[in-house]
Amino acid sequence: MTLQTDVAARRLDLAGARGFEVPGAGAARREAVAGLTREWLCGVWDEALEGRSSEGIALAAVGSLARGDAGPLSDVDLVLLHYGRSLGGDQLRQLADRVWYPVWDAGIKLDHSVRTVNQCRTVASGDLTAAVGLLDLDCVAGDPDVVAAARSTVAHDWRANARKRLPDLLEALRARHSRHGDLAQSLTPDLKEAHGGLRDLTVLDALVAAWLTDRPRDGLDEAHGVLLDVRDAVHVVTGRGRDRLTREDQDAVAALLGHADADELLTSVAGAGRTIAYALDGTVRRAGQSQRARTLRVGPRRPQLNPLGYGMFEHDGEVVLGPRSALSTDPLLPLRAAVVAARSHLPIPPTTLANLAGQAPSLPEPWPAIARDLFADLLATGPGLVAVWEGLDQAGIIDRWLPEWASVRSRPQRNAVHRHTVDRHLVETVVVAGGLVREVARADLLLLAALLHDIGKTPGAHDHSTVGAPIARAVATRLGYTAPDVAVVETLVREHLTLIDLATRRDHQDPATVVAARKAADGSREVFELLLALTEADASAAGPQAWTDWRASLLRQLAEATRAGWDADAVDPAGPAASTTVARSELEAVAAGEPRVVVRPQGGSYRIDVFDRDRLGLFADTAGLLAAQGLVVRTAILRTVDGVAANEWHVESPSGEEPHEERIVRGLARLAEGDRAPLGLLERRRRYAGRPSGESGTGSPGQARALVVPHASDEATVIEVRAQDRPGLLHELGMGFAKAGLSVRSAHIATYAGQTLDTFYLTEFGGRLLSPAKVAQTVAMVIDTCDGPAPTS
Repeated sequence: MTLQTDVAARRLDLAGARGFEVPGAGAARREAVAGLTREWLCGVWDEALEGRSSEGIALAAVGSLARGDAGPLSDVDLVLLHYGRSLGGDQLRQLADRVWYPVWDAGIKLDHSVRTVNQCRTVASGDLTAAVGLLDLDCVAGDPDVVAAARSTVAHDWRANARKRLPDLLEALRARHSRHGDLAQSLTPDLKEAHGGLRDLTVLDALVAAWLTDRPRDGLDEAHGVLLDVRDAVHVVTGRGRDRLTREDQDAVAALLGHADADELLTSVAGAGRTIAYALDGTVRRAGQSQRARTLRVGPRRPQLNPLGYGMFEHDGEVVLGPRSALSTDPLLPLRAAVVAARSHLPIPPTTLANLAGQAPSLPEPWPAIARDLFADLLATGPGLVAVWEGLDQAGIIDRWLPEWASVRSRPQRNAVHRHTVDRHLVETVVVAGGLVREVARADLLLLAALLHDIGKTPGAHDHSTVGAPIARAVATRLGYTAPDVAVVETLVREHLTLIDLATRRDHQDPATVVAARKAADGSREVFELLLALTEADASAAGPQAWTDWRASLLRQLAEATRAGWDADAVDPAGPAASTTVARSELEAVAAGEPRVVVRPQGGSYRIDVFDRDRLGLFADTAGLLAAQGLVVRTAILRTVDGVAANEWHVESPSGEEPHEERIVRGLARLAEGDRAPLGLLERRRRYAGRPSGESGTGSPGQARALVVPHASDEATVIEVRAQDRPGLLHELGMGFAKAGLSVRSAHIATYAGQTLDTFYLTEFGGRLLSPAKVAQTVAMVIDTCDGPAPTS
């Protein structure tokens, strides 16, 4: 054999040495890798034949090697083809072994089979995946006529049975996409199997091979090349034949491909995935149309056009222009087509979109009122907006309307709570906001702010709200809104995170919190309602981690506190007794030493009202007791009525077990008497969880931070704590506060990706604010508690 046996290493070296530094050289690099592989396989084949004739026998490739897009470490899929009469069974097995074993010895992953032409036909008829793969059958060595016969037979059957097999193919497609997700919306995309991945191009080509549709051209080959280049780089960086772009490899892959950073890489990958997904979805749709067109009909085959309004018609499940459309003279036509399509939940075909993008005149600036109203109508169409907006974006129409959109298109979001890229999240937020328009006076401003609220998430932006506000102002001005309306949109974008921040990190009953909430809305009740709806829409669209039951309840509480007394221009927060269900006689019993607990389910979470004699350490004891029972504290609001602590806790139960009132009552009573046994289970939970890694040492990722929040309250000192979470941490902090003689008036708890973001309202005995020296001691204690070893209770 003329080539060294470790051909896998040679393929990797060849790919690593060529092409990555030269833009557009990926195809040449893959051609070189494929040429090396084929040359080596030909040598293996010649040695395996041992001088015999190859008439009626061939070595064929399927998969990436057959298509010519194999990566440096891609698997090799080979088929030993024969007519069934060239060699006997033993001879075939011996020949196959002489081919397969050198491939394995060379370190190449191999998928292999031995088949006759008729067996290929049989396998393809019963296995969709095999049928799609065999369409690419290509001769590597041996008799090319055998390969041509198998390929033509499989292709003929594929075309003949396309109508019957299309539903099964589409069902398999949906199942795969469901398993692997959307490539464009993943931070660790599967470059092959996800929706918009490389396998989708194979399916698309199979539909074209069935003569059901033409292959889309606009940008598809470029997108294909992007994913192949990234796949090749993953192989080189990892030294393995992987198809998933993991977080730990993204920086190296980005550097190898010449991207500025991993985010730029992911933006490129997401853009390519969107192009492929859009092309596949359109091809599937047209394949279905082609199938329906083949159905025998009686009479002339005239197109069935159902009028939809604005000169648009529905034809075979798509929105098309009518025969008398003023395409070249009406700048409103793209808007009208988009509104009709989104309302009807129908796509606009690529040909129509291309005509709208290329022939419709541009809108004047500022937009006329009718254009602005049509744009608002489009944003109000609900779920149908998502697919229509994607088509408009693919055609370049969105760039004509909103040039600023390019800066957020396909941009990844590293925040764990987000499930979409920035641009997709904006559209999803508009859809959610559409369900809240009846709660506000100006639905159009809410929807526009929803579309623009993250428009400032551009590369290098430190505070996207601040960056996005002037961009939103420019967009609203261009759309023709009045100066007051433009100011409202700018405020909504600038302050869209303020209310959820106040709701989750501040005491709702503190007058300073109410003042801050009203200030965010420029003192306007109408703007506040818009901001409240935008806050809910933003969090809900982000994903289930951002819009939990407890976050929703906190936002409602903040809204109620902020609305109270607004018209009278007075803050009138509800007192602690207003939310209690305990009668005066029962309060007296609690004051005598009989705790009372009320548990209320709240749709996946629980509100626990705890009434007990007020004392130092009650917060710590309650937090420890809840943690010992496996409950996760989300919020705690503490009040005192006539010496009785009326504390409200919002918790989640990961185990699904409902909190037991009597169990909590007994535990509190024993803790008040100095019996620490109820916290024994907490100690076991601590030992089971262990200490997180990387939490000690100056500057390490786990080092805690304790910050004093100035001007957050006139009645308490507010300290914000950020640290690595662990079981019982809230109890430990409460113990530290109690030992320092501090009362916890209110606590707002949040945990994101294992990191706490807790806010405590603290006072000294008698309700005094902490002195500067006490603040310094408290901050040091908090940091030591978070970073030090867990104490015993």
